[in-house]
Amino acid sequence: MALVMARVILAAARRMEQDMARLLRDRSVPFQQTKAVLAALVCLICCVVFLLAGQEARAEEKDAILPESGIHYPGGFDPNTVGSVEGTVYGYLQPKSGPVRFRVASGRETYTVLVSPAWYWKDLGAKISDGTQVRIQGSKSLGRDGKLYIIAQEIQILPSGQSMVFRSEDGFPLWKGSRRRTMGTHRGPSSQRRMGGTRGGSGRMGRGRH
Repeated sequence: MALVMARVILAAARRMEQDMARLLRDRSVPFQQTKAVLAALVCLICCVVFLLAGQEARAEEKDAILPESGIHYPGGFDPNTVGSVEGTVYGYLQPKSGPVRFRVASGRETYTVLVSPAWYWKDLGAKISDGTQVRIQGSKSLGRDGKLYIIAQEIQILPSGQSMVFRSEDGFPLWKGSRRRTMGTHRGPSSQRRMGGTRGGSGRMGRGRH
C-alpha cells in the first residue's frame, strides 16, 4: 500500500514540477502563486521520502531466518534462555539487511551479538569499537553453524557505564510499534541490577529454531 501511495505522490510531484516550469516561464503569473506551487512541490517530495523510509524500516522488521546460523530475527528472542555475557568486542558489522552485529570474546567462548536494525542503533547513538569492554544481556542460542549467538536485550559499555536497551523485559523489540519509545539509552546503577536479572548470569542455551 505504501508503495502504491508513493507512486501516486511521485506522479503528482512530476505534474507539479511541469506546472512549476511553466509558471516560471510565464512572467505574467503572480509571484505568490508561483511560490505556493513550489511549497506544495516540496511538501510532496517530503511525503515520498517519508513513505519510502517507513517502508524500508518495516521490511527490516519482518521475521526472517538468518543465513548460516538459522536463527529467527527479530522474533527469535527466547526469555527462557536469557543470560549475560561479558567480554571484549571485535568484528563489528553493519550489513545491508538484518541486524547490526559484532563478536564478544568472553573467556574461552565467543558470541556473535545480534542487536537491532542499523537505524535504531544509530538513533541510540551507539558506538562500539574493537577492544571495547561490554556486558550483554540477551537470549542465548547455538546456531546451526555450531557457533554461539546472543540476541541483545541490553548492552552496557563498561568503561563509560552507558547502557543501551533494545528489547523489553519479555523480549519485544523496542524499535517496533508504539512500545519502541518506552526505553532507550541511559546511564546509572539500575542498569547493572537489571543486567544481573533473576535468571542468573548464564541462562539456558537454546538450540534449533530461535
